[in-house]
Amino acid sequence: MKRLHLALVAASLSFPQTASAQQEETYDYFRFNRDMIQHGVQAILMCNGLFTSNRTLEQVFEQELAYLRQPVGTSRGGDYVVDRERKAVAIGAPGGTPTMRAAFRKGLGCVIMAPDQTFEDIERLPILDVPPPPGDPVTTPWPDGDLVEGRPLPSNVDAAALQAASDWAFHRESPEQVTLSLVVVHKGEIIHERYADGVDVSTKTRTWSTAKSIAVTLIGILADQDKMHLDEPLGFDWLPPTRSPEADPRNAITLRNVLNMSSGLYTVDNRGMEYATGSGMSYWAGASSVNGARNRGLVHEPGTYWDYENYDTILAVYAMKLALGDPQTYLEFPRKALLDRIGMRNTLLSVDRFGDFILSSQVYTTARDLARFGLLYQQGGMWNGERILSEDWIEFVRTPAPSTAERGRFYGGQWWLVPDDLTDVPSDAYSTAGNRGQYVVVVPTHDLVIVRRGLDYGRQGFNRWDLTREVLKAITP
Repeated sequence: MKRLHLALVAASLSFPQTASAQQEETYDYFRFNRDMIQHGVQAILMCNGLFTSNRTLEQVFEQELAYLRQPVGTSRGGDYVVDRERKAVAIGAPGGTPTMRAAFRKGLGCVIMAPDQTFEDIERLPILDVPPPPGDPVTTPWPDGDLVEGRPLPSNVDAAALQAASDWAFHRESPEQVTLSLVVVHKGEIIHERYADGVDVSTKTRTWSTAKSIAVTLIGILADQDKMHLDEPLGFDWLPPTRSPEADPRNAITLRNVLNMSSGLYTVDNRGMEYATGSGMSYWAGASSVNGARNRGLVHEPGTYWDYENYDTILAVYAMKLALGDPQTYLEFPRKALLDRIGMRNTLLSVDRFGDFILSSQVYTTARDLARFGLLYQQGGMWNGERILSEDWIEFVRTPAPSTAERGRFYGGQWWLVPDDLTDVPSDAYSTAGNRGQYVVVVPTHDLVIVRRGLDYGRQGFNRWDLTREVLKAITP
């Protein structure tokens, strides 16, 4: 009888046939994180929209916040505070989801604050007080300045076809694709420039992941100075601390690995968690970007598996900080090494509240500044006869990551490449890419740079290679 009882107990404890059925979870345990991050997204986008982009509250709600499922309030009011004197925004009301705050900081743009911080803590946030480069951009000729003289189009450019390409970009069949600006540079000169209503040459908008291509440029400048090396380990401590840090397998990860998006570390953003944890905590909730990036386990051999991850870029930028040595030198480096040298006066690289650049996304700039950035690459790293970036480094960013060899060779070093199966645009073209349609396309064979800025939402889907093809219809090499 005892044996029979045990058999019945065992039968009552029998498990379903599949482990997935047994372990299926329906509750979103990150729901409260998602709500907090949603508030933080709105705080950063509103703060930058108002105080970095100088847009109206109506414009911010209509476009910057359009892709949020449930923004707090409307342009007429709601559970948010805009403090114009402090240049700060708070989203949410006491009780329930934490109120999230962001404040504009000189030279950096808006910085997200931790949930337990208030406007009284704003003065503790980083600032960058560096004087602007000499000269007046209004009277300085392009590309160093913004003086663009009216010139006839080059003989190899078809004006009607160029206008048709521009109309293709702006007159979208999908209302979810909102083109803000288009700049086309051919042989160093702007041959087409167009802006949507409410946007002009001075309007700064978020680059999203186009920032990654700026990050790899800064790292390349240090590599050219022999201060960073592609095939050496990153050289910092990982989290959590272990008793034998020298035996940590993550020590094998190199700078090349992270710039190729092939660190082998556990990924967060591509697992549906981008707005719940991971880099989202530093983007939108005031957590340390550096600590989060270092606190991931190794799940693939470094260099063998491609997975797009914001934290991989942040690891490379942290290695850049260590190479520079001094926190103030680090904060000033992008301005002095790159931005000021090529006339990118309207570009702000933001940081987390600890002073670490979030160069995987948090940059605000203009279409013309991005055109200058693309032109630097189109000119082989040269600017006014001075070498800013080596040709070797440009070759690296344009070389397919080994981990993409079986998947179309579509990604290099923080730049996107023309996939193997795409044959209607030049194979040597390469591009930045940022959420909501931020693209800088460089086409060496045609001496061409194309910049498209957008505030796409919903399904998005604006295709930069289609745009490249349309523009190329206007240009005879």
